Amino acid sequence: MAADRRSSWLKGVLDLLVLARLTDGESYGYEIAKALAEAGLGEIKGGTLYPVLNRLEEAGLVEAEFRAAERGPGRRYYRLTDLGRERLAVETGSWLTFHSAVRTMLDPGETTP
Repeated sequence: MAADRRSSWLKGVLDLLVLARLTDGESYGYEIAKALAEAGLGEIKGGTLYPVLNRLEEAGLVEAEFRAAERGPGRRYYRLTDLGRERLAVETGSWLTFHSAVRTMLDPGETTP
């Protein structure tokens, strides 16, 4: 049950987290998934991550470039566009407002900075 809930929460914010991860520079799918896992979000499988990346690319929020590798398969690198940076700023503000409201409801005595 808890894993199902966590999955639902993640669906609501995964696009934003992927955009945030790309603020440090370009990256490829495995690196993005690894960074999200290291942040404590759990394993993000390719069947979840790649549709998000495709949707962000179609929306013009990220650009992708395939690069051949000297060894092994090539990789598709993603980078944030200017539109992606703008969307990230707006959505971050919206998410933080929502987060604050949820936190207030869950712990009314808690004050958030």
